[in-house]
Amino acid sequence: MRAVVQRVDGAAVTVDGETVGEIKGRGLCVLVGVTHDDTEEKAAQLARKLWSVRLFEPEQPGGSEQSCSDVGAPLLVISQFTLYGDARKGRRPTWNAAAPRPVAEPLVDEVVARLRSLGAEVATGRFGAAMRVSLVNDGPFTVQLDI
Repeated sequence: MRAVVQRVDGAAVTVDGETVGEIKGRGLCVLVGVTHDDTEEKAAQLARKLWSVRLFEPEQPGGSEQSCSDVGAPLLVISQFTLYGDARKGRRPTWNAAAPRPVAEPLVDEVVARLRSLGAEVATGRFGAAMRVSLVNDGPFTVQLDI
């Protein structure tokens, strides 16, 4: 699994003009891609990493960075098969490494379910929909996680 994680000060996803997922204030916007050999265990591992990775500035000078679990920050999780696009050859990317919907959708749902079971507040996009994502990147701060 692959995730592109952006530290944000608010983010939302809309489908056909309707807001389907939104977080307010400090949190993470997470784009999740699934490949063919991903499993429920990898989804659980990604959820644990997202909940515990320290991406937020310390509240006190000289303090240590903090995680979503430390500060109760929400996450907006959005499926994005294009994270496994390959544009090294030719002028069009291929999507061969991206898992098909019957494989990918349940695994993205598993990441969300595992995050919620850890205590996270999670908003989501809509799998397979044409989505518009808006966010305020805080930093800017963006990191890629591969599980």
